[in-house]
Amino acid sequence: MAFFDLFRKKPTPVVEPKSPESVEPPPVPRVRTPKEEPKTAKQLATEKNLPYVNILSMDVDLDNLHQGAFELDWNEIFVARLVKAGYMIKKDDTDSEIVDRWFQNVCRHVVMETWEQEEAISKSGVWVRSTDIGDGRSEVS
Repeated sequence: MAFFDLFRKKPTPVVEPKSPESVEPPPVPRVRTPKEEPKTAKQLATEKNLPYVNILSMDVDLDNLHQGAFELDWNEIFVARLVKAGYMIKKDDTDSEIVDRWFQNVCRHVVMETWEQEEAISKSGVWVRSTDIGDGRSEVS
């Protein structure tokens, strides 16, 4: 190939039009479906026919630290189990009353267990002494 052959015009290829049958339709734009929100623990438990209860929040009255409240969440299956266990006293008890009765019972048991442990320790003759050593730490002997 000679040097001047580089500057010669090359013949342009003839493009034959495509027949309507061979023309591809334009691509269909993808429709984005909204992403499904992940299922909550409550939804998963309900789908599996399992009881569900959870503490959503706890509030404490800063002016009176002996006062507080818990916000609970539960499913119907949990309430049904409580009814079977005898927590429904009146026929017109609401789900909230039934769950509240159960939660009060749980709290009572926690207090009683703590009290029994303290009573057992005080009657055992074992004395525990706690000394504050600073930085929020204590020495127990």
